Amino acid sequence: MKSTPVTIKDIAKTLGISPSTVSRALKDHPDISPKTKKAVQELAKSLHYEPNAIALSLRSSLTKTIGVIIPQLVHYFFSSVISGIEEVAYNAGFSVLICQSNEDYEKELSVVHALLSKRVDGVLASISKTTHNFDHYEEVRKSNTPLVFYDRVCNIPNTDRVIVDDYTGAYKAVKHLVNVGCKRIAHLATSQELLIGRNRRSGYIQALKDSGIEIDEEIILRCDTDEHATKCIPYLLSLEKKIDGIFAVNDLTAISAMSIIKGSGYSIPEDIAIAGFSNSNYAKMTYPPLTSVEQQGFTMGKRAAEMLIERIQSDVDIETRVEQIKTELIVRGSTQR
Repeated sequence: MKSTPVTIKDIAKTLGISPSTVSRALKDHPDISPKTKKAVQELAKSLHYEPNAIALSLRSSLTKTIGVIIPQLVHYFFSSVISGIEEVAYNAGFSVLICQSNEDYEKELSVVHALLSKRVDGVLASISKTTHNFDHYEEVRKSNTPLVFYDRVCNIPNTDRVIVDDYTGAYKAVKHLVNVGCKRIAHLATSQELLIGRNRRSGYIQALKDSGIEIDEEIILRCDTDEHATKCIPYLLSLEKKIDGIFAVNDLTAISAMSIIKGSGYSIPEDIAIAGFSNSNYAKMTYPPLTSVEQQGFTMGKRAAEMLIERIQSDVDIETRVEQIKTELIVRGSTQR
């Protein structure tokens, strides 16, 4: 038989004081004597008293819940972002409701409406590859629900954002490939509708220009999944003018490329050097280990959550903020010639 939760009235009856006194003692109110506070708090602890979350939310107009929209859980980067978000949220007394769009605009739309219907106190969002219309995020703003974008952001004005320095990260990776002797470097890119896609491509191009290497659009391909790699890599290997380097937009694609390249009889990094982006756990497990750009996912998650909770709890307007997380190139065997 399920036991009835202990209430403030139960504590008040046991101690022979009023429920309002118990309530104030639990909140450490200055009008309550230290002796009474101690008696109330010790009894509450021994009885395993827990505040009624629903009643508290009705009183404060807060649900103490934030919604998090991620494109795909499969990516190590997003799982590390979630870890950062949850650490900050937990310490601030918030629950986290995680929703996956699975890179689908219609699902993202449904998820946003579901979070609003649950009256979350704020939303952290990273947009899907197929999202080109952002009206649903305008709805979030119009509902006065705090909104912070992270990693994949959109161009809605006056919204907080936490982004990675994708341009510099890509530039460093390609410059490194040039420095180890690569002269014909392919880029496995993501959607150019995404800011991260444009910035990583721009960093790639600028690194080649600064190195005096001609830009060849023939070897810049939309290739950001395992499935894409099975088509793109054989194409690149079939070209008469051989590639000797690859910069991939993410680690999973880079690792798929490595597998296909080695299966085709080429050596890494001797024939083709490869660099990825995100520095996932998988990067250390490949053979040879993958050179990759550290994306600081945990730090990004923490900062995004801190910005959101600060906005939720603030009684005054906060100026819109855009914070950029620095990247670091982690050099491993896939480029060490």
